[in-house]
Amino acid sequence: MCAIERLPDRFNAAHWFLRRMVEDGRGDRLALVCDDERLTYAELDRRARRVAAALGAAGLRPGDRVAMLLPDSPALSAAFWGTVAAGGVAVPLYTGLPPREQRAILHDCAPRFLVYDPTLGRPSAAPGRTLWSVGEMSARCAATCPAAGYADTHRDGFAFMLYSSGTTGEPKGVMHRHRDAWVCSTTYAEAVLGIREDDRCFSVARIPFAYGLGNAQYFPMHAGASAVLFPGRPTPEAVFRQVRRHRPTLFFGIPTAYARMLAAMEDGAEHDFSSVRLCVSAGEALPAPIFERWRERTGIEILDGIGSTELCHIFLSNRPGACRPGSSGTPVPGYRMRIVDDDGRDLPRGRVGDLLVQGHSAAALYWNNPEATQRVLGGEWIRTGDKYLVDEDGYFWHAGRSDDMLRVSGRWVSPVEVESTLLRHEAVLECAVVGVRDGHGLVKPCAFVVVRDGARREGLEADLHALAREHLARYKHPRRIAVVHAIPKTATGKMRRFLLRE
Repeated sequence: MCAIERLPDRFNAAHWFLRRMVEDGRGDRLALVCDDERLTYAELDRRARRVAAALGAAGLRPGDRVAMLLPDSPALSAAFWGTVAAGGVAVPLYTGLPPREQRAILHDCAPRFLVYDPTLGRPSAAPGRTLWSVGEMSARCAATCPAAGYADTHRDGFAFMLYSSGTTGEPKGVMHRHRDAWVCSTTYAEAVLGIREDDRCFSVARIPFAYGLGNAQYFPMHAGASAVLFPGRPTPEAVFRQVRRHRPTLFFGIPTAYARMLAAMEDGAEHDFSSVRLCVSAGEALPAPIFERWRERTGIEILDGIGSTELCHIFLSNRPGACRPGSSGTPVPGYRMRIVDDDGRDLPRGRVGDLLVQGHSAAALYWNNPEATQRVLGGEWIRTGDKYLVDEDGYFWHAGRSDDMLRVSGRWVSPVEVESTLLRHEAVLECAVVGVRDGHGLVKPCAFVVVRDGARREGLEADLHALAREHLARYKHPRRIAVVHAIPKTATGKMRRFLLRE
């Protein structure tokens, strides 16, 4: 169990991840690299303290929210840690949000300050909200002496808020404490990744998401390592260029990104992952065929795992040298799991049920949503909304989101199992399976597939039905298979199956 008692009561996360490096004599180590810009820990610490001073001079009060509509960049990093250093609550927002969703989130979190990139458009003003372009923030910081220190905050005080990706509806503001990033760093980053000072992290997932925030900010900063930030669109070719140029040792992707990179590799795209010692995947289950093809192509295993915004990062993961393709691995040290039935009773191994998790990085609450807080976060265990089973060796196997499971012919069908089977076909780039009611009102599996560029489509449906007959029980076979241009996803790459059902 992770002993948060090791932390003093008075604890500021920004001090731990930035100022500590300077105080320990490691201020000249590289913290961030972004295109041609390079920042040491001492330089990033100074920028963060300038942001803290500028916010304080403009009227920031403890607990005020500071929202950021900035691409992954040193400016976003400085704004995030500067807010935390000042005792505010950092709210990084994904720049690709649709305008309606952006407005809804800003209305919900009601930030005192909003820092934005004017090349992405000017956000709407609101009473009590101060808008700073990134240029204005830089000018204010340049005219302000860095704050002498960091705010005297409690380890259980609020430090940052992340908005969940909304796979089943509207996103919710998930409030995290100063201690939570430290917990994830001492559990997953240390115990699973074995992160070290000479590592360089590159994350396809963006900083405004829980997965990306750990990958590109507090994991490397916990160890005194460095992070590669990339503000551009992470197409396979762009990612390959970043990896060749900056030579990361830890690479963090999502299943969709791995699938698209594999397709580009197989089409002859230039790539070189020889610097990478570990690849990681999260966001949703990584199909076994993608794992196998990636290992064959690069020689590197992908450590698939599952995390959530509510738990801040990954709590179930495969381990280096002990991966089970298609599984989510075993519990990360410091986290406990239960698989329960609809009545909350523990299920034996081999039975599919709801996954409950307990850990010290759990969110404090959902902002402005006491009902969801009580339902999901109100007890000793957090209900993840995922269906899982545990095999005899203790490995956890994802069976889909709780509301995605299909009841077919009186038996449960995991859409993940069907999708993984269809993904064995070389022409299939992506696949999503949902339940559709037939003429008799009975639920039957229906598959939506995206075909790789240049792959043949003639006879594809017949091939996929044959694959299903070979690998799946009859009641699990998709009754219909539709070829589509794209599968709807959240900003983090998770499938929005409810849109397909509609």
